[in-house]
Amino acid sequence: MPQRPIGPGLDPRMHEALHRLDLRIVRRLEGLLHGEHLGLRAGPGSEPAEARMYQPGEDDVRLMDWSVTARTTVPHVRDLVADRELESWTLLDLSASMDFGTVDDQKREVAIGAMAAVTVLTQRVGDRFGAHFLHRGRIRRWPARSGKAALMSLLSTVAAAPEGDTSDAEGAGLADALEDLARTRSRRGLRVVVSDFLDTPPEAVSAQAPAGWERPLRSLAGRHQVLAVEVVDPRELDLPDIGLVTMQDPESGRTREVRLSPRVRRDYRQAAQDQRAAVRAALRRCGVPHLTLRTDRDWIADMARFVIEQRRTAHRLSRHTPAIPR
Repeated sequence: MPQRPIGPGLDPRMHEALHRLDLRIVRRLEGLLHGEHLGLRAGPGSEPAEARMYQPGEDDVRLMDWSVTARTTVPHVRDLVADRELESWTLLDLSASMDFGTVDDQKREVAIGAMAAVTVLTQRVGDRFGAHFLHRGRIRRWPARSGKAALMSLLSTVAAAPEGDTSDAEGAGLADALEDLARTRSRRGLRVVVSDFLDTPPEAVSAQAPAGWERPLRSLAGRHQVLAVEVVDPRELDLPDIGLVTMQDPESGRTREVRLSPRVRRDYRQAAQDQRAAVRAALRRCGVPHLTLRTDRDWIADMARFVIEQRRTAHRLSRHTPAIPR
């Protein structure tokens, strides 16, 4: 499908800001994640994998691992990792609730940075990446491409999108966008969902009352490797003691005056905790890794720690997974 820009072209200052963001991500990740290959997945190529005992008549003697054979006095061969290209797609939530932030960055800016960071972590020669955007109640698509120029074009397209309004509040939601992604992108690969998941009701902590997006996400995770990135602002978790304030729902545009009494703040804090617990429970039932990024934290460092932990988990699982007999 041809590219459909979301907004007008960017001025030179915005291009410079995107280049600084890209350099910041690359340099920080290179300093935090050691090694030549950075990735959320096992790297492709003809790299040697685990050594195993030689099976006469089944294994190619040219794959003999002589070092292991000499140490163990038992013939061993070493498998190779198959070479393949990765096609990754990011579903980026650009709904009105993402245009919110009370610290240095808005949630949208953190979400765009997360999309860029995941692309940097997973891309190698020949890999392609594309994106679906949920913006103003409509689903927009950016075709899969490869290369640094394509990444900068993608970031420019997203950054140029105007802030969401309430004109299409009854349009497509996160569940619709997930279903569209699963239906139109069937080739196996990596799928990244970046959202605040604010449309998750607190009752979704129970499997008897699942969130609307849970079923399509579970279906997506059944075929692809999926990562869910939740973007949170501290004011969504707690309210300050500032008395009478006027609040506005960014999705519906409704306003209401609220006196932030201790009881209101306590109830709000509890409701926020219940809602976040429901998000965690739903993602856990879907079997999807969950990364939370906050606007008041160093989200690049948080992402690097998450990748390191995922690698350690994958390594532990590979060590304890029995080999499949030939």
